[in-house]
Amino acid sequence: MNKKSIKAGIYLVVDPSMEEFILLEKLQISLALGIVAVQIWDNFNNISNIEGVVQKICALCSNHQTPVLINNRWEHLKTMDLDGVHFDEVPNNLEEIKREIDKEIIIGLTCGNNLDHVKWAADNPIDYISFCSMFSSSSVSDCEIVTQKTIKNAALIFNKPIFLAGGIVPANMNQFDELNYHGVAVISGIMNAAHPDEAINEYRNILNK
Repeated sequence: MNKKSIKAGIYLVVDPSMEEFILLEKLQISLALGIVAVQIWDNFNNISNIEGVVQKICALCSNHQTPVLINNRWEHLKTMDLDGVHFDEVPNNLEEIKREIDKEIIIGLTCGNNLDHVKWAADNPIDYISFCSMFSSSSVSDCEIVTQKTIKNAALIFNKPIFLAGGIVPANMNQFDELNYHGVAVISGIMNAAHPDEAINEYRNILNK
């Protein structure tokens, strides 16, 4: 499998515990509008058939050549049609993980205000980083609030795509005007929207300014 890449734009995070029909319907709409990647949040509580849900997501994304990453649970890359893994914390055994997976994958990392993690990502084969959380959000309650100074300093250290995440809606994105970043990672702003197509267009219009 050739390794896909992460481009600039809207990075969609999906919650696999959502009602499957709604999840897949909103994902299909989002894919048709050209999101750059899909991450499957590792919220697998009360899901009896994890592989079934993941493979359905992968199949939809494959039709649009959109990379799919699993959150944290890298072992699923050995048996499922996933393109990569997104770690919430720096893994202490990355080389071992890569050997076990034994294929080219995309690797992403969540960063906060600790620039040591950004430096680690720059020194290792990390393909992109995302900063969580830019604002308070129910879906990222475990994240610290990231300062704009951190983002500015990170851009001097890490020369691959940088995404911003956490409580981001079109109305507050003007606060990022002075930052050097490649896109936004969104979950509820799209997946909880009554009209995800309209939400995506709002985000994209601001990103393209």
